[in-house]
Amino acid sequence: MREITLVVALAFALSATAHHSEAGFDLQSLLTLDGTVTEFQWRNPHVYLSVDMSQENGEVSTWVVQTSSTVSLMRRGWTPDTLTVGDRVSLTANPVRDGRQYAVLEELLTVNNADARTVLNRGTGETPVNQSIRRATTIEGRWLTDRSRLGGFPGGLDELTSEQLILTDKARAEQAIFDESSAENPDLRCIGRPTPAMFVNPNYLLEIEFNEAENIVYIRGQYMDQERVVYMDGRPHPAASTRFHEGHSTGSWDGDTLVVDTANFADHPSPYQNGIPSGAQKHVVERLTLADAGSRLIVEFLLEDPEYLAEPFRYAREFLYAPEADMTPFDCDMESTRRFVPD
Repeated sequence: MREITLVVALAFALSATAHHSEAGFDLQSLLTLDGTVTEFQWRNPHVYLSVDMSQENGEVSTWVVQTSSTVSLMRRGWTPDTLTVGDRVSLTANPVRDGRQYAVLEELLTVNNADARTVLNRGTGETPVNQSIRRATTIEGRWLTDRSRLGGFPGGLDELTSEQLILTDKARAEQAIFDESSAENPDLRCIGRPTPAMFVNPNYLLEIEFNEAENIVYIRGQYMDQERVVYMDGRPHPAASTRFHEGHSTGSWDGDTLVVDTANFADHPSPYQNGIPSGAQKHVVERLTLADAGSRLIVEFLLEDPEYLAEPFRYAREFLYAPEADMTPFDCDMESTRRFVPD
């Protein structure tokens, strides 16, 4: 088996698969690793494999390789049995910047019996659940981001970056000291990010359910098993001192568009996956509209937070109707979510 080789990528564009910001990885460099699988851990938020490398001097080095969640990998055809201990593999990955033998996967080939085959190329994005067109009669149902409509998104497809958010001085100062590898990062405690995160993250299902008996609309995001309750009975938001992780959401209909107004957010150190915080002044208005004869859902939102955002931020994303998609529980594993953190 050959030694690790370092390839400098002159142009490198890929879709984010990690729940951690990829700032910790050198995305301009690729390692080529040939070795034997010694671990294949099928858990969320990341599936991990360990690969033993034999060096020319006879020593063995072990690399830990981070991949996507089980949900994302299953959509690409992976199963818990895709790899087994003892499999020989050749892979390319982006190394972590701090010098550890830790990397995030780009492409993996199995080389058992000299029959190489690609089992993952994360740069290609998600495989659609079903290529055929499905049509909804309302916004209720399951929806998956239409990746063909996504443009450039600096920092990753599930991240709102400083290039798009106009920050206050306070926000820039807080972002500069945020440490995603510390206990202040809610992701490392299996705590998700509040809206509009579930509309921005492209890797997971969105589910909308009407509960007419209670005059409620549920909005669920598959990542971290998040659920929002939208009250449709005309009630106001509670007093500003009453705050919630997901905020307090009220809804109304503007024709066929569901308008959701969310306020009363609890403080969050990194709701946009980039170390920019949000606070008590955060306010989000979302508009959910059925489009293209029921095959698409258009979600537009206006995000305001004068404490941290110098200007309001507007964004829109399109979803494809995916009623056959399985809303598999995420079941975030605390050991897995903290494996990124240095010892």
